[in-house]
Amino acid sequence: MSEITVASRYAKSLIDLALEQNALEAIKQDMIFFVDTLKASTELQAVLRNPIISHDKKQKVLQAIFGGKVNSSTSAFFKIMVGKSRADILYPTGKEFINQYNIKNNIVNAKVVSAVPLSDANKQEIISEVKSLTNGEVILQEKVDASLIGGFVLTVGDRQIDTSVSTSLQKLKKEFAHKVIQ
Repeated sequence: MSEITVASRYAKSLIDLALEQNALEAIKQDMIFFVDTLKASTELQAVLRNPIISHDKKQKVLQAIFGGKVNSSTSAFFKIMVGKSRADILYPTGKEFINQYNIKNNIVNAKVVSAVPLSDANKQEIISEVKSLTNGEVILQEKVDASLIGGFVLTVGDRQIDTSVSTSLQKLKKEFAHKVIQ
């Protein structure tokens, strides 16, 4: 079974537990905190993935970092996962939990890469357009990439809108090359 499939099942179980305990929002915040912490620490990811490091040591590391900062259900979940030799999929499970939470609550992640920082008006326009297309709440991530020269690239799920000048120039270059060859 693939890592994503297993992580998805554990994430679903954790969501069910959170709903049962009326702690969905708290556990979602814990998972965001957990995923962000692991994203920032490749060393912690390595410790959790390393089969040579004992379960006890992994639990102590997680307790030292997250103990008292996360919901008791989240701590118990970490302990169970480590005890079942599943520490290696804690990170994908956290990411999948957030993904399933977003789907359940109709929250859409959109990413926009632009040549220059977007104005507040541009951000609101993009959020409004994505909201009207998806009928969901929109979380917009921004990134600036000067190599685009102008325009932007908007990614929502598996869809992408590319209005960048660099892509237009590449298309023109291919068209000219194709016409010269004929």
